[in-house]
Amino acid sequence: QVQLVESGGGLVQPGGSLRLSCAASSGSIFSIYAMGWYRQAPGKQRELVASLTYGGFTNYADSVKGRFTISRDNAKNTVYLQMNSLKPEDTAVYYCNTVPWRTEFWGQGTQVTVSS
Repeated sequence: QVQLVESGGGLVQPGGSLRLSCAASSGSIFSIYAMGWYRQAPGKQRELVASLTYGGFTNYADSVKGRFTISRDNAKNTVYLQMNSLKPEDTAVYYCNTVPWRTEFWGQGTQVTVSS
């Protein structure tokens, strides 16, 4: 069973940057599924913010387009989310999972807080 572990969250001021990492216990998941970053803010539904197919095609939610970049390092079995120009509304717990998501791949997520 492949496990996904998110890291890289923290507290950042508005306008700042963070890079999130999602380490997979096996890189085979990348050749089977598209991967995505999801987030869930307090009182809101979990939403997909960025996705990356095996072939390298990316897609972003309108709210993060132009600010976030998803990428993958196959040698490290890791998917990244580079987040720039962060806004308070980006505050949420961020998770990686396949697209569409699969229950068995949800991890603990990593908290991102954007506040001055």
